[in-house]
Amino acid sequence: MLEITAELSIPDEELEWTAIRAQGAGGQHVNKASTAIHLRFDSQASSLPDAVKLRLLALRDTRIGRDGVVVIKAQRFRSQDRNREDAQARLRELILQVLKVPKARRATRPSRAAKQRRMDSKGRRAQIKQHRRPPPDD
Repeated sequence: MLEITAELSIPDEELEWTAIRAQGAGGQHVNKASTAIHLRFDSQASSLPDAVKLRLLALRDTRIGRDGVVVIKAQRFRSQDRNREDAQARLRELILQVLKVPKARRATRPSRAAKQRRMDSKGRRAQIKQHRRPPPDD
């Protein structure tokens, strides 16, 4: 059972683990031991709330496919157990990121004083640039 928050958790049956060989340096050990972990989690077929599923699907993340399957590859550590914990932690972070409901943006308009300050600064900047020019030839 992967606990996300006190109220939300993911049953182990919804997580699919695959041990694979890690890439990169490591000598002979990396060639014969399957220490890296592929974690697959089908968010759309999971027990997550519908709002979380939608936000997860809308999230622009390379680990999430179009069908809502989250694939996390953990190969940071030499041990399979530590890579499994790392994959779980990364999935937890991803779902926690989606759990935070984004604040709705309210359209605002600049005040008259703000518009005036902007126009004044533009005028000052124009004057500075004007003084940089060479004098006109008469």
